[in-house]
Amino acid sequence: MESTDWSAAPVPEQASNLEQEGHPPWLARLLARRGVTDGAGAASFLAPAEDQLHDPAGLEGMDEAVARLRKALDRGERVAIVGDYDVDGVAATAILTAVFSASGLENIAILPHRLREGYGFQPVHVERAQEKGCSVIVTADCGTTAHEAVAAAKDSGVDVVVTDHHLPERPLPEETIEINPHRDSCSYPFTDLSGAGLAFKLAVAFAHAVEQQVPLKSLLRMAALGTICDLVPLIGENRVIAALGLAALPETHSAGLQALIQRAGIRPPFMAADVGFRIGPRINAAGRLDDPQPALDLLLTRDRERAWELANHLEELNRKRQAAEARIMDDARELLVGRSPLPSILLAWSPDWERGVVGVAAGRLARELSRPTVLLSVDGEQATGSGRSLPGIELHRFLEPWRSQLVRFGGHSQAVGLTAPTDRLEVLQQEWEEKAAATWEPELFRRRFEYELDLEPAALNAELLAGLDRLEPFGIGNQQPLIRVGPLSLDGSPRLFGRGHLAARSVSPDGAVVELLGWGWQERLQDLQGRFEALGSLEADRYRQTPVLRLKDSRPFAR
Repeated sequence: MESTDWSAAPVPEQASNLEQEGHPPWLARLLARRGVTDGAGAASFLAPAEDQLHDPAGLEGMDEAVARLRKALDRGERVAIVGDYDVDGVAATAILTAVFSASGLENIAILPHRLREGYGFQPVHVERAQEKGCSVIVTADCGTTAHEAVAAAKDSGVDVVVTDHHLPERPLPEETIEINPHRDSCSYPFTDLSGAGLAFKLAVAFAHAVEQQVPLKSLLRMAALGTICDLVPLIGENRVIAALGLAALPETHSAGLQALIQRAGIRPPFMAADVGFRIGPRINAAGRLDDPQPALDLLLTRDRERAWELANHLEELNRKRQAAEARIMDDARELLVGRSPLPSILLAWSPDWERGVVGVAAGRLARELSRPTVLLSVDGEQATGSGRSLPGIELHRFLEPWRSQLVRFGGHSQAVGLTAPTDRLEVLQQEWEEKAAATWEPELFRRRFEYELDLEPAALNAELLAGLDRLEPFGIGNQQPLIRVGPLSLDGSPRLFGRGHLAARSVSPDGAVVELLGWGWQERLQDLQGRFEALGSLEADRYRQTPVLRLKDSRPFAR
């Protein structure tokens, strides 16, 4: 196992102010590191509330979008909602479909087929919208870079409202109504909303405009799915959306969500990890392997029997997705890990890889090999796939200079999607590796852990666990706190389960017990011999609801 660096996270000076206001030292440090500076900020952070949501009218283009949709409602026009095929896009489409339908605005949903059509809003969707008699198209989680499709709609006399959070490349054609907080001219106080978050904003603004009751909890549940699964920063307004949506999830009346929750085997209180690792992959599986429509149907259906049929269908697709992902991971490792030294950016491709799964595999390999990773599925003259980065490395900005050499390119700092000519892959690989070697210092790739708390084993108790739970939902920008603890020694033999996982009981010299959980830790069992210290996150055991330390790293105790 490659050695790792451990370092204590710096503590902002504001932590002392928070301590003086009565917060425990450990909580004051964590809050200060999340940008909290005073008691009022702490109260808002620890208790997200509806009054922390910003006015949708602050988004540039919102007033124009609502006005056009009101006109469509008054005239009896039909609207097409063109979404994306991932959780964020499907949830965004579900939000707009539900609110438009409740108001009487006739609408249809169009989701692209990943394998036949690829990502985003395209001219073919304009044709499909016109065939269905639509005079307005609203995009959900796509459209910012869809210049050809927007131009086609304009030429056909179809108005377009773009709601998207991906980074703009250049202005869209005139008369396009665009809601994207990343536009330079937009002064909205929070720029990192997900596609579902923007759909939520439009839905709320439209419902108010037509004097329709706003089903806020229902909309927040859907918006939370996209916000958590799309890996946008869970800070600011995203934190509020995610927290309120998770809190409302147990009381959902949606037959589809109820079936999905039961099929995923989770129960309240729901955490961000439940959505990110249990619910999200099942919704995503439809669009990754086949048609995303069943996922949208599941979120919208009110028929319980139909909901279970769809949930079972997504479960089967998810199993196939997991098998495909494992195969891609094995193939990609074989292609990459033999290279010495390992390049600063990893690019691999194969005609045997499923296009819809390479992004997930790229993310796992990026974490495993500590390198930005791009994996592509080759289909004849073109190769399509995704890239995932590491914290502190903006992959989108790095690849931007090659945009003109790519058939398609888009995304954000930590994740990109692209299509490249197959005959250019070896050249691109060489150029990217040379540029990465000259741009990024090798220290960026060294495995390192920055822990926020250094505690005695006895401190890892139910009281601490309850306090940490107040920081949920965890995600980018609000990572689950990493705790350093030791010395520890195993108390008995670990229990092995699943695919190389272990559960173990450890004790400190003074007799304090720390339960350990290690995913994929069987290969590192020797690291837990003798006296050791550990890094991990404190979580609740799913069955006993007692504290358990989920291991991130360990080493012999030498303090």
